[in-house]
Amino acid sequence: MGSPGNPHILVRYMSVADPKALRKSCLIGTVWNVLMAWGAVFIGLVGRAHYLKPEALPGGDPENLFPFLASTHLHPILLGIITASILAAIMSTADSQLLVASSGITRDIYQKIFARDKTIPQKRLVLISRIVVLSLVIAALVFGALAKEYVFWLVLFAWGGLGASFGPTLLLSLFWKRTSKAGVIAGFVSGTVITIVWNQIEALNNFLYHLVPAFFISLFLTIIVSLLTSAPPEAEAELESIRAKYRQL
Repeated sequence: MGSPGNPHILVRYMSVADPKALRKSCLIGTVWNVLMAWGAVFIGLVGRAHYLKPEALPGGDPENLFPFLASTHLHPILLGIITASILAAIMSTADSQLLVASSGITRDIYQKIFARDKTIPQKRLVLISRIVVLSLVIAALVFGALAKEYVFWLVLFAWGGLGASFGPTLLLSLFWKRTSKAGVIAGFVSGTVITIVWNQIEALNNFLYHLVPAFFISLFLTIIVSLLTSAPPEAEAELESIRAKYRQL
């Protein structure tokens, strides 16, 4: 449920040159996501059976299970492939997030808000993008060094927050023409608030991952508020056309 709300994932589909390739790319992406999720769960189950307590792992950290299992049971060549795949996945996600963040700051904030009445040379935009990327990398390295024990939980929190805030509103905007501006705002705000509140209440957070309730509450409120507010002009015109056909019948 987090995928529709995470920009670094959506940008891959948005950048497809041929719209006809979207169906094929969605199928390939979904199949590999299912295999990846199954593999992660399976490795966790194997780890629970192989190491009865987390203390048996290096540093007592369950996040080390995958590389530790590989180093213990695989041939050095296969271990090298596994290690390379882990680094490749990290680099793929990191560069996507950096590019999306850089584009958002350079294009959406600087160019469209602060310099909207100016003509900015392309070279200057590229330079600003590179400076933003470098700044984000330095900030991430510093933050990771200072808060390395909390990085994993912050990633889960951000994944859930983005998924619950942007996910339902994006899906409804694409597939339900009745979605209104007020409904989108209600869904965005409710998803964000529920994520924060749910995460702060330990009993609720231990009971269920905050993405699940926040996603469905955001989805529900987006629909309700959209129905209670005026429809977008395109949707209103289509509804009027449907009403006219029913009158004729």
